[in-house]
Amino acid sequence: MAESPMRVLITGITGFVGSHLAEWLLANQSVDVYGTVRVRSRMEHLSNVADRVHLIECELRDAVSVQHLIDDVRPDRIFHLAAQSFVPTSWNSPEDTLMNNILGEVNLFEAVRHSGHPCRMQIACSSEEYGMVYESETPIKEENPLRPLSPYGVSKVAQDLLGYQYHQSYGLHVVRTRTFNHEGPRRGEAFVLSNFAKQIADIEAGNRNPVLRVGNLEAIRDFTDVRDIVRAYWLALSHCEPGSVYNIGSGQAIRIRDALNQLLALSTAKIEVQADPARMRPSDVQVLHCDATRFREKTGWEPLVPLEDTLQDMLDYWRERV
Repeated sequence: MAESPMRVLITGITGFVGSHLAEWLLANQSVDVYGTVRVRSRMEHLSNVADRVHLIECELRDAVSVQHLIDDVRPDRIFHLAAQSFVPTSWNSPEDTLMNNILGEVNLFEAVRHSGHPCRMQIACSSEEYGMVYESETPIKEENPLRPLSPYGVSKVAQDLLGYQYHQSYGLHVVRTRTFNHEGPRRGEAFVLSNFAKQIADIEAGNRNPVLRVGNLEAIRDFTDVRDIVRAYWLALSHCEPGSVYNIGSGQAIRIRDALNQLLALSTAKIEVQADPARMRPSDVQVLHCDATRFREKTGWEPLVPLEDTLQDMLDYWRERV
């Protein structure tokens, strides 16, 4: 009798990373893919695999809904990606950000704990947890102090430490990944490089004046392609130690201004760049440069997609849609 395929549950499957993870799993692993959706979920991200995934309506902030989800699916692996993930939104809606990101994870842990079904869980934490990083502390290792500078960063610290606590207290197999900036096709237009790409595509199409509006261009970030990130998440649950935390990033830091210049070079349009005070944050993380040595040594992972390909694919994505 053939062994049943592994059951993989992705919370937030309709989002940027969740949809790429679903595609990668179906192309590279023998698994059944399940995902959580809500009434307002954007389904177009799953257009390539909609007929091959099992979608289940679930409100993660509702403990009963989450318990039914876990009892019905009985997943072997869970990738917990659902979150309010946009830093500026967390300034406008701190309570909603904290409720979404913390309560949803607690409900998931409790449901798995009460189900008694063994499974491995990856918690998508964030480099924003590091917050105020000093020059002498880069590239950033996992032992670096956590000094979050936004409500989003605080919510991710809570998620991170809850993962540690539930492993220590109840033996849940939780791997915590602190992922640095990741970009690629389908990235929401609110995020920095995707926003720049959409503005360029709009200008090329004649939908707006040839002025690209920007916030802080001096911040330094470590960008990795989302298609490399989802491969890393699978490796995290295959090889990493439960209860431990792992940075994931390219290890290549770039100033936002330089990334923008690379994007502008991909267009023949003559574009003026203007600072927009509305795009400035109350406090901004100036440097996020990843040291992923621990993760690379544990899994053998290396990023394969160069930043120039990520930028080209992202710009082409928006060109098809404006």
